[in-house]
Amino acid sequence: MTLTRQSPPPTERRVASHRRKPSHPPGMWLGVAATLALLAAAVVVVLTTGSDPVPPGTAASETGGPVTSGAAPSGTARPSASAKPSASPKASASASGNPLAGVRFYGPNDNAAGQARAWEAGRPADAAIMRQMASTPVAIWFGEWNADPTGDVRTVISAAKAQGAVPVLVAYNMPHRDCGGHSGGGAASDAAYKTWITKFAAGVGSDKAVVILEPDALAQLCGDVEARYANLRHAVDRLSRTGAVTYLDAGHANWLSAGEMASRLKKAGVAEARGFALNVSNFVTTAKSGEYGESLAAMLPGDHGYVIDTSRNGNGASGEWCNPPGRALGAKPTGKTKYKNADAYLWVKVVGESDGECNGGPAAGQWMPEYALELAKSAGWKA
Repeated sequence: MTLTRQSPPPTERRVASHRRKPSHPPGMWLGVAATLALLAAAVVVVLTTGSDPVPPGTAASETGGPVTSGAAPSGTARPSASAKPSASPKASASASGNPLAGVRFYGPNDNAAGQARAWEAGRPADAAIMRQMASTPVAIWFGEWNADPTGDVRTVISAAKAQGAVPVLVAYNMPHRDCGGHSGGGAASDAAYKTWITKFAAGVGSDKAVVILEPDALAQLCGDVEARYANLRHAVDRLSRTGAVTYLDAGHANWLSAGEMASRLKKAGVAEARGFALNVSNFVTTAKSGEYGESLAAMLPGDHGYVIDTSRNGNGASGEWCNPPGRALGAKPTGKTKYKNADAYLWVKVVGESDGECNGGPAAGQWMPEYALELAKSAGWKA
């Protein structure tokens, strides 16, 4: 087995670490798909274009249409444990047009909502900002802490459907995750990962969901690299049989060249995915990410879109990746973007959660209320 580790340049380290524990459990399981079916043909995509949304907090007419935050209902129905996966042909890798145009995104920031309540009496202005943050949809992360990934995904999707919205789900369980960094962990073996991601995909079923697949797994290779590619191809294949709009994580614009990342995406099975995700949990500007994304999309066969994590890129990157000071929230989630191939701007990083024990932060994934407030105020958010 070949062991390889490739690190980013010292001035632009890997994507800031991600959440390790869920803020609330979601719930159930469908099963395994039968045999691989060949992808028939790509469909020509005409992606929507438009102007960037108004920066958060700077105008009354902000775009993006975030849904109201809220925890998944405890009584959400789950599918039968004996349910079988669909044997229908796999979805085309590219939809006709932007599949996220006009979508209302779902994803509660429970920490921000709780902080708003805690500050209501003594810090009402800051509480008002926290309420705005709580109502801005963020991605929901899944990993080894989800013992029942099918049921947990189903619970989130059911809660989103109840609000007429679509959730953004992050599958974050790759073996040797984060190459032993602040967010280390992941599945115990490649076989365990394939079982886990199959159950995750079964939770999506025929419902629509946006799936960001394995942040850092391609940009930061380590362990058995060929096994990692095989895991990603398996994940893309399983998700292609569902209603998921899948984006393979592709690092950020300051990490690898577009040519190198295009090569890795092809090996990981991007042909069967909608496209790729950029800047997850990082700070690179939307402009730089869009330029990189357009170059990368042009290097891939077929028609592929991409999404940009704008959660903390309002002031761009400073060269630090772990709880850096002076950063700001970016554009709110929306399917209306400035770039031809960009499907959406999303908040993939759960705003306010620590990147790790650095710059005074707690362990990765823990809530940092003052840091969250600083991000909002730096972006011009007001009560």
